[in-house]
Amino acid sequence: MLNRWIDESTVITTVCHARPDGDAAGSSVAVAAYLTACRGKDAVAVFPDTLPATLDFITDGTDTVFADSEPEAAKKRIESSDLLICLDFNTMSRTEALEEAVRSFSGRKVLVDHHEDPRTEEFDLCFSETAVSSTCELLYEILLTMPDIRSDASALPKQAAVALMSGMTTDTNNFANSVHPGTLKMASELLAAGVDRDAIIDHIYCSERPNRLAAQGEMLSRRLRLLPEGVACAVLDDAFMERHALRDGETEGFVNMPLAIRDIRLSVLAREDKGFFRVSVRSKRGVSARALARDFFHGGGHEQASGGRIFIPSDVPSPDQVEAYIERITARFMHENASAEKQ
Repeated sequence: MLNRWIDESTVITTVCHARPDGDAAGSSVAVAAYLTACRGKDAVAVFPDTLPATLDFITDGTDTVFADSEPEAAKKRIESSDLLICLDFNTMSRTEALEEAVRSFSGRKVLVDHHEDPRTEEFDLCFSETAVSSTCELLYEILLTMPDIRSDASALPKQAAVALMSGMTTDTNNFANSVHPGTLKMASELLAAGVDRDAIIDHIYCSERPNRLAAQGEMLSRRLRLLPEGVACAVLDDAFMERHALRDGETEGFVNMPLAIRDIRLSVLAREDKGFFRVSVRSKRGVSARALARDFFHGGGHEQASGGRIFIPSDVPSPDQVEAYIERITARFMHENASAEKQ
């Protein structure tokens, strides 16, 4: 059906979730690059927000629109499309600045995603699979079924192949988690097709600004708290972000670092953002990051990697009480988790 819908469309647009990570950026660009190079379509990737500098190489050569800098252009592009391909989100609300335009779009909407609990009623066609490393991995399998690719990774446009490898690499934390047999198969086939993984690693992991390393140092030495029950938590307020002149996306990965400590099983990072706190949750096997995010942070995600929000003042009266709130609810959560393990 997807192949037929592509054939019947001339103008196709991709959208992804707000504050795009590597998987969102990679899957969006891969689709646009494939549609342009292989199907001759007018394909554009529309992003709710500008990409972090470490990911902007992914969009090289692809027509893009960023809604945070060109809101009207983003809206008009979506409105003028025949087909909308939605990537790496399970509900339209995650597109934030683009939500109204996506919801009101009258054409066909296709979802490709690997998160839990997709709102399938919001889309006309859904490809949803949680047992993959990333949306890029799921998309890779879909693209291999296209009649002009015929299960041959080398038939993918180079830019699409690079984007897919990049998204899969970031969502597995460089093969540190969420790795399945299909993940390694995909990586092997893309390498055989000529993807330069060393260049990808250099862009993503070896091109940071000094500001980010200084912020990591302060976070680890002064902000990180090791709580009872194997919990680590850090709260980054606006003053912290301003002092280090951090850009959007530059705290990505901070939440993973405490999990290097042997006895830490759960890591929570809260970052202040325009009147609320964005929360990232990571866990080791046996502790559900998704359950914590769902039950206490108005969020969700994957079993070991999830996110949510703390709202001021409905959840916590003031920003200076966020850390105490996290300590209180994680103690309760880990106690209940330990009790459940014993039963």
